[in-house]
Amino acid sequence: KPLFSLRMLLEEVAAVERALGEDLEEARRRLSRIVSRPTEDLSPEEVREAALESLSENLSDSVLAPLLYYALFGLAGAALYRYANTADAMWGYPEHGARGAFAARVDDLLNLLPARLTGLLLCPPRLWPRLLQEARKTPSPNAGFPMAALALRLGVRLRKRGVYALNPHLPSPGPRHIRLALGWARAIGYGIGLVLTCALL
Repeated sequence: KPLFSLRMLLEEVAAVERALGEDLEEARRRLSRIVSRPTEDLSPEEVREAALESLSENLSDSVLAPLLYYALFGLAGAALYRYANTADAMWGYPEHGARGAFAARVDDLLNLLPARLTGLLLCPPRLWPRLLQEARKTPSPNAGFPMAALALRLGVRLRKRGVYALNPHLPSPGPRHIRLALGWARAIGYGIGLVLTCALL
């Protein structure tokens, strides 16, 4: 299932980029399927940045994390992780009170290792010293690692308006960066899946 999720993720991000070349409104609509932020007034640059952020974060949350917990604890570990991740997506917001706070906290704890592993895999080793510095700019204790790693890998800026800017002095990504990011995500996701499959045989 994680590798199926990877395929879906790659297709959705590619669809956003295709739409962006033809119709900004359609690109915003496609983007809204993979991000939780409002997309109605995003510029073309912000659409690409948000798509890349979603690609990197979901590579960690939806692909590497369940594979890692399956490798460590079997089906029970993968199922527990998916339950916690889904609970956070449904209830991990302030309006859900204590239940939401608990769901968010459990998800944060379970993603501590996968997010950092994804960051190390995405980020060139020579830029690892900068990874922690950039990752700390986001409100999330985990999401900043894969997002900052991808920004450093591609040499681009990724930002959420009024919240954070990763690699802020570099240009916004273009179509070429989307293609490169899709290639890296595909290689890492399927590569980790293959390694874990061979290790568990």
